[in-house]
Amino acid sequence: MKAERTYPKCTVTPKAEAAILRGHPWVYDAEVLSLEGTPKNGELVDIISKKGRYLGTGFLSQQSKIRVRLISRNANDRFDEAFWERKLRWAWEYRKSVMDPQDLDACRVIFGEADAFPGLTVDKFHDLLSVQILSVGMEGIKGLLLPALVRILREDGQSIRGVFERNDVALREKEGLPQYKGWFPLPGEAVPGSPVVEIMENGIRYLVDVENGQKTGFFLDQKYNRRAVGRLARGKTVLDCFTHTGSFALNAAKGGAKHVTAVDVSGSAVEMARANAARNGLDGVMDCVAANVFDLLPQLAKEPVKYDFIILDPPAFTKSRKTVANAMTGYKEINYRAMQLLPRGGYLATCSCSHFASEEKFVAMLHDAAKDAGVQLRQIEARQQCCDHPILWGVEETNYLKFYLFQIV
Repeated sequence: MKAERTYPKCTVTPKAEAAILRGHPWVYDAEVLSLEGTPKNGELVDIISKKGRYLGTGFLSQQSKIRVRLISRNANDRFDEAFWERKLRWAWEYRKSVMDPQDLDACRVIFGEADAFPGLTVDKFHDLLSVQILSVGMEGIKGLLLPALVRILREDGQSIRGVFERNDVALREKEGLPQYKGWFPLPGEAVPGSPVVEIMENGIRYLVDVENGQKTGFFLDQKYNRRAVGRLARGKTVLDCFTHTGSFALNAAKGGAKHVTAVDVSGSAVEMARANAARNGLDGVMDCVAANVFDLLPQLAKEPVKYDFIILDPPAFTKSRKTVANAMTGYKEINYRAMQLLPRGGYLATCSCSHFASEEKFVAMLHDAAKDAGVQLRQIEARQQCCDHPILWGVEETNYLKFYLFQIV
C-alpha cells in the first residue's frame, strides 16, 4: 500500500526529469517550473514531471543553485527515523563488505550523494568521527543522524568517543548556513578531550588533527593507491612531490625503498611529514624538503642525483570548468618534467583529484606530455579512489580521482 504523499510538489523541466531518470540526484534552480505552497528552507518536497509523474523526494534549498537534492525515488518511502537508520546501517555494512577489517580504523563512512546523504561527509578516524555538512537538508536532521550513527558503530564494536564538526567551509554559505567547527554534543555525554587522534593506515601510524587538518583531517581516498606505490617502491630511489603529510612517501619507505625524498611547498606540511617518518621509524630512509615542485623539477634535471620512481599527487588544480584549461597546463608541466627526469625503466605515479579534469582530458594530457618528453609510457595500473568513496554511476561528481602507474620505456 502506497504511503500518502504529504509533501509540497516541485514541478521540474523535461531536462531535470531526464537527469533524474539517468540517476542524477540534483535539481537546479533554473529547472524548477513551479513550487506548490511555501515550503521552508531545508524541508522535503516531491519532485514531479510536467505530466504529473512522481520522480523522487528531496530536500529543498532556497538559496542554492542546487534547488533540490534527492534522497529517494521510492514513492512508498516514509522519511522517519527508521528510514534514516536503515540508510546509515546500509552505508556502514557496505564499508565492512568492501574493505579489509583493519582498514576500517580510518575510512569514509558517508560519502554524500554516493550514499544518498546529499551534502554529508563522515570520516572515521579511529575513535573520532569527523563530519562536514554542505546542505541545509542534512543540517536540519543532523541531530537525528549523528547520534544514530554513533550508536550503530558502537553496537558493532567500534569505540567512538566523539563527533567533531568541520563546517568551516565557504560552500555552506551558498546554502545559507554559517561556518563553524566544534564538537557535536552527543546526548548525555561529556565533551571529548583532544581532537587529535592516531590512526593506522597500511601499517603506518599518523597523527590526525580533526580540528585543524585539511578538510576533515586526512585524505583517505588514496589508501589503496598508496599501498600500490609501496609494493612498487622496493629498492628504488623515490621522489614524492606534493607530499602533504608524507603519506605516499611513507608507504614507499615502508615498502622497502632505498631512499625517499618528500617535497611540499608548505613548511608546516613538511614538518608533519618529517614527524610521521620519525613516528614510524622511517626517518633513516626518508628526508623532507620544502620547495615548489614547479621550480624543483627543472632544477633536478641539471643535477647528478637521479630518481627511478617519481610520485605526483598535486592538489586540485581546478575546482570549476572555467579553469580546466589552465589546470591541464599545470598537470602537463609537472608530468612532462617528471618524464624527462626519469631514466628508461623508471616508474611514474601520477594523479588528479579534480572531477572537472576528466579522465579523457587527463589521459590526453599524459599522451601530450610523453610525446613532448620523447618517452613512451607502459601502463602498469589505472586506479581510482578507494572503495569507501564509491562512484555512483550517473553522478559524475562522485568520479573524481584518476591515478596511473607507468613505467618509462
